[in-house]
Amino acid sequence: MSAETTDPTSQSNYRQISTKHFSLDWSIDFHEKVIKGSITHELTVHTGDIKEVIFDTSDVVIKRVYVEGESCDAQYSLGEKHEVMGSALYIPLPAGLQPGSSVKVMIEYNTTEPGCKALQWLDKAQTHGKTHPYLFSQCQPIYARGLLPCQDTPSVKATYEARITSVLPALMSAIRVSPPAEGPVHDGKIVGQDEVTYVYNQPVPIPSYLIAIASGNLCYHAFEKLEGKDWTSGVWAEPDIINDAWWEFKEDTTRFLAAEEELVGMPYKFGVYDLLVLPPAFPYGGMENACLTFVTPTLLTGDRTLVDVVVHEITHSYFGNGITHADASHFWLNEGWTTYIERLLQQILHSPAHRGFSFLSGSKDLYDDLKFYEQRNKKYQKLQIEFEKGENPDDAYSSVPYDKGANFLLHIERTLGGLDVFLPYMKDYVQTFMGKSITTEMWKGHLFGYYTQFGGDDELEALKSIDWDAWLFGTGVTLPVPMEYDMTLAQQSYKLAERWSKTKDTSEFSATDISGMDANQIGAFLERLQSFDPLPVAHIDVLGDLYGLVNSPNAELRLRFYEVALLDPKSTKSELYATAALSWIVGEEDGMVKGRMKFCRPIFRAAFSVNKAMAQDKYQEHKSSFHPIARGLIEQVRYS
Repeated sequence: MSAETTDPTSQSNYRQISTKHFSLDWSIDFHEKVIKGSITHELTVHTGDIKEVIFDTSDVVIKRVYVEGESCDAQYSLGEKHEVMGSALYIPLPAGLQPGSSVKVMIEYNTTEPGCKALQWLDKAQTHGKTHPYLFSQCQPIYARGLLPCQDTPSVKATYEARITSVLPALMSAIRVSPPAEGPVHDGKIVGQDEVTYVYNQPVPIPSYLIAIASGNLCYHAFEKLEGKDWTSGVWAEPDIINDAWWEFKEDTTRFLAAEEELVGMPYKFGVYDLLVLPPAFPYGGMENACLTFVTPTLLTGDRTLVDVVVHEITHSYFGNGITHADASHFWLNEGWTTYIERLLQQILHSPAHRGFSFLSGSKDLYDDLKFYEQRNKKYQKLQIEFEKGENPDDAYSSVPYDKGANFLLHIERTLGGLDVFLPYMKDYVQTFMGKSITTEMWKGHLFGYYTQFGGDDELEALKSIDWDAWLFGTGVTLPVPMEYDMTLAQQSYKLAERWSKTKDTSEFSATDISGMDANQIGAFLERLQSFDPLPVAHIDVLGDLYGLVNSPNAELRLRFYEVALLDPKSTKSELYATAALSWIVGEEDGMVKGRMKFCRPIFRAAFSVNKAMAQDKYQEHKSSFHPIARGLIEQVRYS
């Protein structure tokens, strides 16, 4: 637990007393769309004269409370609800507790629907198989408090165990104890009818945002176990897509994890690394829940072109799940480090050119977000954000902590003299802080301390030459220093974009223009097109048809094509393309909503610019298909 700050998003008194371990006993009710049961906290006292423990909650119904087995229903109280932080749960404790002593608190409760932002309940029509309902959670950044009363801050890490009773297979961010993952589906019982109790154990302390649950018509397909590795890996998905999911990820997942271990110099410690391919409403590309990474089905392209998203989530096993930000103000430590290491792995797995191309690809979204916040809230252009008490960190969700953070670390690497100088420090950083929650100040202090001990005057002078305030607290639509990347893999893309920007006659183009380009390079071509003046409408029509972009099954390419088509919101065909883009994003085209925020947010943003009423009507019609987190961020634009 970090001793440096008090989390601005938590009402808990985790500095005085904190959870060391907790036990869940849950029953999933798909009819009422609630989770019912209990949580038992085993807490450690840190300060003397403590009179109560305070937990974060949000829209949960408290039934009974016990302290050391004794009922205290008459004594506990629930505070007034805060719009962001929810309601603090105050539970009195026995007198005389001393620092280091333990106390056990059990809370019987149930979640609510609607109200619980941590859970999304899907009707069977919203799933791939369309035969059973589905439940999944998303607790990051501050939504675990809607799933369970807890100290909902990344400064507190705890182990846990769970018993989950459900009529559908249930997964958690922990190691399956029983029934066995590779045994009969649903322990051989009738899926959707018979109750089965699933038992899990998480022996590695994790923060609350990594607690995860999913339940639906799910089956498992293991990947081949690597020789000499203690961990296992596989994929979970609905039966209709399990074979596609297994094929998409089987070649690379274990290879990526082994390369990660080699790079950071530490074995993977969670024992299991499984993937769960969620229904399309999932709002992220991936979520690094311990032992069980959630991924979007938009990665299932059939050609493995988007599997590198898994590299990012695997990297979180060390940077985020292992070394954790103390609170939302230091979130960039998670995502900046993860993105930096992910791109370094691109160099190791592929070539230095791939590392440069990854930085280049990320720069488009970074600069778009910096420009977006220039008009809305410049504070969110910073790496280290001074959140006010009760401010929602999701308001700042963007590519800034990812790409500005990764570029900051790349700048430090280059300033120090390159990877030979920087990588030994990175390994020491992992060894020093693994399992801890830290602040930016702690990271910076360790960085200077490492080079004071193991470097020389040149390295220390190099570090002192960096404009730390500009990188950490600076605003603006550019990075503090110009960054150059290896352009090798982008040259074909950029040359093609320049040709399109200059031509008056589209007959000079053919489908062979993109021969030999992978999907990422085609995406770079479309991104580059957006840096020029908007194309004439006739050019956009040809572009979409000629390269198969207008109906591409690759969501990354479809998004970028619509961004090109809607670059001029006043063009004669902007409304036609906005209609097509909205139809695609809400699932009218193929029955599957594109709930990933990377896709739905920019599409709605562009469509609002073309015809706000049309976009609002479409959003209202399909609002319930999107995750509560996605809805909140879409509506920031909708009502702006």
